[in-house]
Amino acid sequence: MKLTLGYSPCPNDTFIFDAMVHHKIDTEGLEFEVQLGDVEQLNQKAFANELDITKLSYHAYAYLINSYALLTSGSALGNNCGPLLIAKTAIPTTELATKKIAIPGKYTTANFLLSLAFPTAQQKEEVLFSDIEQQVLQGEVDAGLIIHENRFTYQDRGLVKIIDLGEWWEQTTQLPIPLGGIVVKRTLPLNLQQKINRVLRRSIEFAFANPQAALPYIQQHAQEMSAAIVQQHINLYVNDFSIDLGAKGKAAVEHLFHTAIQKGLIENNTVNIFID
Repeated sequence: MKLTLGYSPCPNDTFIFDAMVHHKIDTEGLEFEVQLGDVEQLNQKAFANELDITKLSYHAYAYLINSYALLTSGSALGNNCGPLLIAKTAIPTTELATKKIAIPGKYTTANFLLSLAFPTAQQKEEVLFSDIEQQVLQGEVDAGLIIHENRFTYQDRGLVKIIDLGEWWEQTTQLPIPLGGIVVKRTLPLNLQQKINRVLRRSIEFAFANPQAALPYIQQHAQEMSAAIVQQHINLYVNDFSIDLGAKGKAAVEHLFHTAIQKGLIENNTVNIFID
């Protein structure tokens, strides 16, 4: 059976999906038609109901719970891995309401966290995540919300951190920060959803056990990154929560949604978030 599968070309995603899309493990008869895209492109494909399985920002998932179920494997969730708000010079957080901020997409979890931490910061402009640093440097925006490998490079370009929203979340909640997860269409039979979850977990476990095996695929899509940055990226976003969310990971996801409901950012939903 062939299923459409969306994920980003970032090292953390190519690392976890390599074994399953290249049949280095038992896929239990599943084949995958891969569609690569940046995080917001994948969010939009999910809103259009285009993909059977996809990486999805937790923010976007908050609006798509009726359409997709969250796998317990594959999540980017952890500590010290949140988005950073950066600028050319230091800006007091009390002044963010008057500043123009580049964000990597309306439905990214990064923007979700910015809205939770600074609800008055409303002057936002959607920019491809890899272009945000340049927009800040050129003065087209006052600040930028950066994700992925940019958190490792912004200082090299003379930019400064205003706030680490991951640290803000962790200090506020004492929970790991949920960034993105892998979801499947609820219209797929439950036994197929569970099979996909098993195969993905097997793929991640293979990647951890054979860290060199995915390198050619990772480098194919990360040609401008040094080997050190690639490894930092993987270490930051792929961990035990990626293998299985567990009770603590599930609690973090649920708390994120509950907080957003309380603040009126999303509507309450009674559908079970996770696959059964």
